[in-house]
Amino acid sequence: MKNFNIPMFLLAMLVILMFVAVGVAIAFRNIWFVILFILLGFAFMGFGLSIKRRKSDSN
Repeated sequence: MKNFNIPMFLLAMLVILMFVAVGVAIAFRNIWFVILFILLGFAFMGFGLSIKRRKSDSN
């Protein structure tokens, strides 16, 4: 069994939480929070992908 990478798991959960928050912001009809959470979700996702790419390039 592979090692479980806790920091990457928490980062993935944070990305999921941002997109769930978009749904909540839509329910509250607050466009500013929708935009904020979408941008944060994509920013965290890009950060995680860059970490993964750096890790794979070093191996």
